[in-house]
Amino acid sequence: MNYLLFVLPFISAFIGWIILRGCILLLFHPVLPKKILGFTIQGIIPSRQKTIAEQAGRFAGSQLVSFDDIERRIADPKSLEKIMPVIEEHIDQFLRVKLGKEMPMISAFIGDKTINSLKKIFMQELGTLFPQVMKNYAANLKNEIDLEKKITEKISSISSKQIETVLRQNLSKELKYLEWAGLLTGFIIGVIQLLLTLVIS
Repeated sequence: MNYLLFVLPFISAFIGWIILRGCILLLFHPVLPKKILGFTIQGIIPSRQKTIAEQAGRFAGSQLVSFDDIERRIADPKSLEKIMPVIEEHIDQFLRVKLGKEMPMISAFIGDKTINSLKKIFMQELGTLFPQVMKNYAANLKNEIDLEKKITEKISSISSKQIETVLRQNLSKELKYLEWAGLLTGFIIGVIQLLLTLVIS
């Protein structure tokens, strides 16, 4: 009996480990396209980074952030109700303090009753004006900011090294499991080959 056959599972395990490790390495390297034996080879992530960035930009622009939703929320009367107390406080401060400093002659003839009346008028006018102003602001923002383009540019500008570092830090356990899976699969295949060889011989 050739006892060297019993080394077969360990050789297969090593080959399985090497193959899986090589596949993981090919996710990130080479960063730039390289010609090897007439074939152009580049890491999967570096070669697909632009496409991934474009898809992420489209997804974020259409699914994650909607300027229409932002417009509806900031023009919603409930949103206005939440900030009205702050606005009212500022108007009160203006009428009672700042106006007196800027125009002392006018403030001398304005009492609490007049201040409250003016404040009421201002608040009513703001209640009508504010939603329209914010709606126009959101519409202008939508025209000025191409969210899809900005996200695409940001992701495209990230270096492959940074992506690799982040993925290896966050998926280190899973990548190790993959290597062990390659090792175990190779070992099992080696054992099956050994048994077949022993049975046939």
